[in-house]
Amino acid sequence: MIIRPETDADHRAIHTLTRDAFAPMPFGDDGDAFLPERLRDAGDLLVSLVAVEDDLIGHVALSSAQAGPGTWAGLGPISVRADKQRQGIGTRLAQTALEKIRNDGFDGCVLIGNPDVYGPMGFRSGGITYRDLSDHLVQWISFGALRPSGEIRFAPALEA
Repeated sequence: MIIRPETDADHRAIHTLTRDAFAPMPFGDDGDAFLPERLRDAGDLLVSLVAVEDDLIGHVALSSAQAGPGTWAGLGPISVRADKQRQGIGTRLAQTALEKIRNDGFDGCVLIGNPDVYGPMGFRSGGITYRDLSDHLVQWISFGALRPSGEIRFAPALEA
């Protein structure tokens, strides 16, 4: 498997992958497939990586986010083709993307997600909120001493 930055030729496959990955989710809707495109069009896509074997099997996006003092990114969406899930591909994509923003000087990353999935990657809950979601779903990882605080504000494309 190769992890690399997206190219223009990947956009259609990223759309399809995201649509298919979010379709079975209880919180998913048809708009999820357009999130990477909306972030890209708005100039808020900080990192967009794809996992490729014979074809595209995974994608991760990081975009701008506000989470108190410092420079933060928001993780998501992250998608892995159904037949490749639970093989560590999403974790490798996320870790590669996090390393990129760490090297770029970000203080950390925030996300909304399952603690059982993101906890092993070092994400934790507490100290931040997002709308009326349960605190355990609102997670963060810090690359230094700075901690996020208050209510997260994601890029406008994710807030719509």
